[in-house]
Amino acid sequence: MSVEAHPDASASTNGIGLMVLAMALLAVSDMFVKLAGGTQPPGQVMFLLSVGGTAFFVLLARLQGARVWDRRFWHPSVVRRNLFEIVAAFGLVLGLTYAPLSLVAALMQTTPLIVTMGAALILKEPVGPRRWAAVLVGLAGMLLVVRPWSADFAPSAVFVLVAVVGLAFRDLYTRLCPPEVPSVTLSTWGFAATMPFGLVLMLLMRETPVVSGIGLAHVAGAIVVTTTGYYAVTSAMRAAPVAVVAPFRYTRLIFTTGLGMLVFAERPDTLTYVGSAIILAAGLYTFLRERQLARRR
Repeated sequence: MSVEAHPDASASTNGIGLMVLAMALLAVSDMFVKLAGGTQPPGQVMFLLSVGGTAFFVLLARLQGARVWDRRFWHPSVVRRNLFEIVAAFGLVLGLTYAPLSLVAALMQTTPLIVTMGAALILKEPVGPRRWAAVLVGLAGMLLVVRPWSADFAPSAVFVLVAVVGLAFRDLYTRLCPPEVPSVTLSTWGFAATMPFGLVLMLLMRETPVVSGIGLAHVAGAIVVTTTGYYAVTSAMRAAPVAVVAPFRYTRLIFTTGLGMLVFAERPDTLTYVGSAIILAAGLYTFLRERQLARRR
């Protein structure tokens, strides 16, 4: 006797599969950016990624019939979102260039915890003592990974932390952007805003542009997998409830750490594993607690 799968169960399975695929693609994007940073100046990598990402989202906006430009670009929340997009791009490109990929993977998982803090402090959303405790535990895990007190401290970790703050506040201000502005338009503006700052970074670091076939191939690979990952995330969110698919964002930690081992021969130490596990547990608890409170409301 055959049993038909419930439509909701099938949709959830599809959504979870798409989210895991998206995280794998974004981990590959991190790998490509790190490889590109090994042959080209970071400012050049940032500029080329911005150009490619902007071109992709302009094309996507045209296909969807969305406006690429209008006066809402100057809305205060949009301006702040774009500024934090620049901060995130700056920190992420430099972090991926100079820091071990496993370190980047661990620290990036603190982004939801920073979002929770920002939601309480900036958006005045209620955050109870349990979630504050989870945030503090997650930050303690972050300190275990970074270890600023030890001789093993990698200064490049500061760039990753800058990226984490930029991404968290970008997400916060996304909530405050005019709801009638399509997501694809916000994405186009965000990528376009980072474009001139790639050139600024090249000037500040006195970088000379490097024409490298393998380097350009790595940048092209990053653009392709990043945009494909974006599509997969969007499709996952539409295929199943957010509460079902969101926890699977943490699979990116596994994929990125694995690529660090396979491609760059990285070997994270015990404290990095312990700190990563604490960050992961704190993030999942925070999410599950928010989900529980939402159900009660």
